[in-house]
Amino acid sequence: MKIALFGKTFADELFYYFQQLVEILDRHNVQVIIHQPFYEFVRDRIRFGREPQTFAAHHELPGNADFMFSIGGDGTMLDAITLIRDSGIPLMGINLGRMGFLSSISKDEINQAVTALLKGEYTLDKRSMLCVETPEHLFGEINYALNELTVNKKDTGSMILVHVYIDNMLLNSYWADGLIIATPTGSTAYSLSCNGPIITPDSENFVITPIATHNLTVRPVVIPDKSVIRLKVEGRMSQYLVGLDSRSAIIDSSTEIVIRKESFSINLVQRLNDNFFTTIRQKLMWGRDVRN
Repeated sequence: MKIALFGKTFADELFYYFQQLVEILDRHNVQVIIHQPFYEFVRDRIRFGREPQTFAAHHELPGNADFMFSIGGDGTMLDAITLIRDSGIPLMGINLGRMGFLSSISKDEINQAVTALLKGEYTLDKRSMLCVETPEHLFGEINYALNELTVNKKDTGSMILVHVYIDNMLLNSYWADGLIIATPTGSTAYSLSCNGPIITPDSENFVITPIATHNLTVRPVVIPDKSVIRLKVEGRMSQYLVGLDSRSAIIDSSTEIVIRKESFSINLVQRLNDNFFTTIRQKLMWGRDVRN
């Protein structure tokens, strides 16, 4: 079996857990292929049983990796997806960060989770994504997101006006600081912090959530993900910020943004005893009495 490892940087005290992961893979004769920048970060601090292969770009992964492990937090997983693209390689997140909605394997569960995966004791959770189209091809080939697209004002000044059309029908013109178009996976991210609803990963929807809207009667809207969304932005400023997961770009007010469902999905590795409801109960501490 071949497993690709992707990560960024982390604190010194977390090297112990990464060493533990490397030793588990070595004991099971797993061939490791590691992202080159990440390898440069860990090479002097980690003992490898055998020298790992490295990769630098997405086209080197198909045929060379059966799984990818993301080492870090949810932001690291979002970056890992830009390498997996449409290859179908299953992704498992080992959480060395904080919340870890996506990277759900805690550092204390590494041994248990990896052993279960190597025994075939897992399922694949298919997560839908959105893609973005602009005349300027703002995000190039990586024009998709697992979590959300956001439109924000560039400066701290006045609000912006975002006209939203669903299948060429006007939904609303939002006076707000910005707007979020979230996938089901993204419904527990930025959208949730703006009072958006939580929707299950298989619900086949988008959530449209305003950011600090001026009209208090304007609420988030859930629409089918087969819909095509068009955004037009107005305001006193001529430029605005567009975010696509962990990436961002500046657009002019003349730019029209089109959002639709991406043609491929991402396969997240899920342990047999885990599910979406278990995750949100744990991460959001539902049902826990924390008063004492």
